[in-house]
Parts: sequence; structure tokens; C-alpha cells
Amino acid sequence: MHTSLLVLIASIALQSPGPGASEPPLDTAAETANLENIRQLTFPDRFTKAGEAYFSPDMTKLVFQAIEVPAEGETAADFYAMFVADLARDGEGRITGLDNIRRLSPPGSANTCGWFHPIDPNRILFGSTLVPPTESAPPGYQRGSGRYRWMFPPGMRIVEADLRTADGTAKTLKTLAGDGSAYVAEGSWSADGKELLFCSLASGQGDLVVKDLATGRETTIVSAPGYDGGPFFSPDGERICYRSDRHGNNLLQIFVAELKRDANGRVIGVATEHQVTDNDDVNWAPYWHPAGKHLVYASSAAGHRNYEMFLIDAADLADATPPQQRYGTAERRVSFAEGADVLPVFSPDGRFLLWTGQRGDDRSSQIFVGDFVMDLEAPSARMPEMRSDRVGSREGAAARDR
Repeated sequence: MHTSLLVLIASIALQSPGPGASEPPLDTAAETANLENIRQLTFPDRFTKAGEAYFSPDMTKLVFQAIEVPAEGETAADFYAMFVADLARDGEGRITGLDNIRRLSPPGSANTCGWFHPIDPNRILFGSTLVPPTESAPPGYQRGSGRYRWMFPPGMRIVEADLRTADGTAKTLKTLAGDGSAYVAEGSWSADGKELLFCSLASGQGDLVVKDLATGRETTIVSAPGYDGGPFFSPDGERICYRSDRHGNNLLQIFVAELKRDANGRVIGVATEHQVTDNDDVNWAPYWHPAGKHLVYASSAAGHRNYEMFLIDAADLADATPPQQRYGTAERRVSFAEGADVLPVFSPDGRFLLWTGQRGDDRSSQIFVGDFVMDLEAPSARMPEMRSDRVGSREGAAARDR
């Protein structure tokens, strides 16, 4: 749920290092201690780029955004479409590929942030403009200026598709949030499916909102200055994770907030907020491990030309394992490969890690999956300084993700 920062990451990762800059050494042996049996699930013969994929609750399907390879004589679409596919597996249950890929979003529309209903795997929400966006320029990296341009189309709203009736047209989509007057996207359901958490620009900045789907009541729960987005409920529903640029320093940091509820159990605000990362890096796309004690996310901590995946403690447990587990401790690098590895997502059982990577020969952004084998119980010191490249760190961080 990160809008199309995939476009921006692709632009950064394919740049040549600037004068005096160098990349940190890669360590594939270190990666095999975290990830095994890595497989590529989408390929450039079908999609010019694909990413931000999420599992269905029964782990039989994926939802993802992608741009298809155009027919001969035609040009590729400017905006991501939303797709769903069945997961193919081998006899040992390992994921081997995708079958029955089909598009859910209307032709010409801009789409982002797909997400399955937590109980019914036939229901999917995503952000969509439904029609071609009114802005003339798609999001992307301006190589000449070294700065970003970004679009938040006001027509973007959160819609729901029922796989039993969806046919890739707007008529089979149901609007859950947004009326076309302001960008509304980056949505996810609570674990019981009763509440919708999303980002809204109705106030002119990125605020986090919870909607009670039974009553329609919307409550803004995070409205700090700057753009807060990419929110997810914790597995137990008592916290949310998100990323923010609220400090106004062109960087992104990871946050967790403990939720406040009324006597009926409805979310009415935030009780306590914890800043999980606090550094000179771009940290974004946080996602909960199903045990609820760790977050996986993407970061520029290894260099702004090679975003990688990291894991960090995200709990405050006096009797936790490992001992003294706290928010922001035991930061560990997960991926060690050339090309960006971003938008990491755990499977509901924690067995697999899904992400968007640039590991193919053409370095296009595609979807990868691996067996997650990191020992989460092993004590780990805080990650040492890794970057040898500080070029453009402040400018590059200005990207809005999701």
C-alpha cells in the first residue's frame, strides 16, 4: 500500500553512482540465513513492472499492481492496474508461480494498494480513480533536476471488488471510502473486517482515518503535520504501523500507535505513539510479522541506490524474547542483493516473505517470494552503520510512498 513509489525506486536504483560514491559490498551468504528458495513470480514478458503484492487470508491468491506489456504498436499504460492471481505450489507446499492472472481495475484508471478481506478471500479492496486521472503527468523521477514530482489524484478512492462478480469494469466495484474530492487510498481492513484504515488528503496533508463500516462513521486518528500513510492494523488489532515525514526533513520514519477505543470497542483515537526508526534514512512500507512483535520494511540504510529490506523489534514487552525487546531495537538487514528490494510482506503464517525486487537481468521491478528462515528469537545487536553513499540522501527522501 505504497502508491507508485515503485516508479521512483526504479529510477533511483538504475542511476549510476555519483562522483566519489560507492555501493556497500553485497553478502549473499548473509541473505541465505534469512531467505531460502527465492522465486520470481512475475516476469517482464507479461509486465513491464509489477509489485506491491499481498496474500489472501487462505494463502491461495495474490493481489498486486502492475503495468502490462503493450500490444505491438501500442504504448505501455501510464498507471498501474490491479490484478489478482492464484498461487501455484509444488508437492511440499512451496509457492512456484502464478496462475489465472486477471485484471480487476477499469481500463485507463490509476490504481494502488490492493488488500484482501481478512475473512472472505473473494473480497479485495484497492485505491482507484475508476477513470483516467485528470493530472497530465504520471508520477516519476525527473533526472534533470534530481527531484520528484508526485500526483495524488483527487479521484482516487477505495473500492471493493468481489471476485465472484468482478469483470474489470467500474460497474462491478463498490466504493468504501472517498467521494472523488480528495485522494483517499492506502486502505486495509481490521482483522475482523469491521473497520477500514486508510490515508486521506482531505485536509491537505496525509492523515490516517478509521471508518466503522457498519455505521459509516469516520474518525481521524493521526493528523500530525506532514504525510502519514501506509497504515496496517497489528495482528491483534490493538495497534497500527505506518510511516511519516512529519519532521519536515525530507526523510521517512516508521511509527507504531496504540489505539484508543470506546466502550463499544470502536477506534476513537491514538493512546500512545512510538517512533520506531529515527535516522537519516528513508524508511517506509512497514508490515507486521504475524506474531505482532516485529516489523519488516524497506530502507535506504544500505544506500540510496539500493534499497533493501530490514526487520526491527516493534513491541514493548518486559518479559519479551529476546530479552529487553523494545520498539526500535535489534534492527537487522534481511536482503542482500543488487537492485532495490522493497515492499516486503509476510504470509499470514509467517512462512513466506513476499516483496518487489529488481533481481532480473533487465532490472525491472517484479514480484519475488522466499521462505523466511530468519531466527527471530536470536539476540541481535543494533545494526552498525552501513552506508558509504550519502549522495542525494535528503533530496531522494522527498518521495511519498504507498
